[in-house]
Amino acid sequence: MLRRRELLAGASALPTLGAAAAGANAGTKTLRLALPAAETPFDPPQAESSTYTYLVIASIFESPLGYDYLARPPRLVPVTAAALPEISADFRQVTLRIRPGIFFADDPAFKGKPRELVAQDYVYSIKRFYDPRWKSADLYLFEGSKLLGLSELRQRAISSGKPFDYDTEVEGLRALDRYTLRLRMADPDPRFIYQLALPYLSGAVAREVVEHYGNEISAHPVGTGAYRLVSWRRGSRIVLERSPGFRGEVYQGQPADTPEARAIADKLSGQRLPLIDRIEFSIIEEQQPYWLSFVNGQLDWAEVPGSFGKLAVPNGRLAPFLQKKGVQLALTPQADMLMSYFNHQDPVVGGLAPDKVALRRAIALAHDGGSYRRLVRGGLAVPAQSAVPPYTIGYEADYRSEMSEHDPAKSRALLDLFGYVDRDGDGWREMPDGRPLTLRIASLADQAARDGNEVWQRSLTAVGLRVVFEPARWSELLLRSRSGSLMIWGYGWTAASPDGAFFLGLAYGPNASESNDARFALPAFDRLYERQRVLPDGPERAALMREGKNLMVAYMPYKVHGHRIQADLLQPWLHNYWRHPFMRDIWRYLDIAPH
Repeated sequence: MLRRRELLAGASALPTLGAAAAGANAGTKTLRLALPAAETPFDPPQAESSTYTYLVIASIFESPLGYDYLARPPRLVPVTAAALPEISADFRQVTLRIRPGIFFADDPAFKGKPRELVAQDYVYSIKRFYDPRWKSADLYLFEGSKLLGLSELRQRAISSGKPFDYDTEVEGLRALDRYTLRLRMADPDPRFIYQLALPYLSGAVAREVVEHYGNEISAHPVGTGAYRLVSWRRGSRIVLERSPGFRGEVYQGQPADTPEARAIADKLSGQRLPLIDRIEFSIIEEQQPYWLSFVNGQLDWAEVPGSFGKLAVPNGRLAPFLQKKGVQLALTPQADMLMSYFNHQDPVVGGLAPDKVALRRAIALAHDGGSYRRLVRGGLAVPAQSAVPPYTIGYEADYRSEMSEHDPAKSRALLDLFGYVDRDGDGWREMPDGRPLTLRIASLADQAARDGNEVWQRSLTAVGLRVVFEPARWSELLLRSRSGSLMIWGYGWTAASPDGAFFLGLAYGPNASESNDARFALPAFDRLYERQRVLPDGPERAALMREGKNLMVAYMPYKVHGHRIQADLLQPWLHNYWRHPFMRDIWRYLDIAPH
């Protein structure tokens, strides 16, 4: 699953393509995009669950499986695998065969020789998440599956202080022959297959490349995908070009029975992918320059920034001035959630004591979600009843809870009941023991962040709670969040697979400092989470997931503000775009018409 920054920070301008560069690229199809956050390392174990980095590396690395671009509901398909894997009846073993004849992009690490993809490359690539050297923030996704022997191999490296032993075979991850990969789990894991469809989690990396570049591997991503990295100015510009050795492919999926999907399938029919020759990503962290870059024709595709929602898409319709430009609008409800977390280890808002739970619930009830969705998202979001988002397993359209309530009266009553009252008459409530009470909310530093902070300020002032804001850059906040030094912070999580249990995992104790930024720990919830994890989808699992949602509402480690409606704007010359709920490696399907 992917962290997504919802409030953007910093400022940078879109780099201007000079006349010489434009001439050099004449005749090539170039897709111009912008990322609203600085990239994290282009190395799967080090990528820090960043949505925006994944948009880049998903086109470089390939996982064994992927998704049919035009199928709805989403459908898994082989990518480098010869077929969908064999799964044992007890959901403890997955076996798949890698298709022969797939090669990595040329790189000096291969010393001028073609390098074929083999099963051992996936063994090595997954083992890298367990290597303490890389400090992977996504290790928990594999450790939760309990691949036999890998956690022990990692612990041996930690205990001995010696390098991780990649050569020792383990029962849980093995190449049976040149092209056959087998994975074995200690417990049933009916949905493990989805992890094999994520290029940024199970994308193949060649051992020679990692050993050749060492600690600089993040600047040298080499995969089997359609594109390769050719230029990178850190925090400014990223350029991918079609990989000359890419095998190419023709779309052979099963498009959804909609006019849009059928029209795109007809355009793709018989065409060898990728259609785009070059992809240029510019880092534009402020919403205004991002927006102006699209309006001025410097970007081919853009997600409407939240604060420009009413201008670009008033009442859910494309603004007339954009219609006149021929701009296309794609509105898509998202499988994601926007939230603020409360640090469970913080002495003010953390813990399971009744007064702490009451404080978190009171803060959540005070927050004016309607104003947040209007000001910060431009109306492009819907209220959330739980952490589990639409279009994922575990979401219930008829589920209702306190999560979506804005009730200042109930908030004030809770605070009064548990002793958070104004003892000195200064207008601000104190702690039950009389100590000063000040909430600290971390945030980014741009206009969108200021809009969000304004909502918090008004909401909390209305119930007598003092708040201060701690602005910082996205990268700094990620580090501070992982170290547990923030009291309250918020951003978004986007689903990377149909399994909604990931969002329950945000409150799973063992995931603390990983996806569980709240560091919430409730033994009853942990046992419930573990029980649902090993069950196949069905009524029994659905009931456990509902109970988990109830506990997250009751203890409020996260205040979920809403689920986004994504408004994508497409220039008239961009074709074949159709947002997929989980797939990130979509650029190869797009086309650019002469303009």
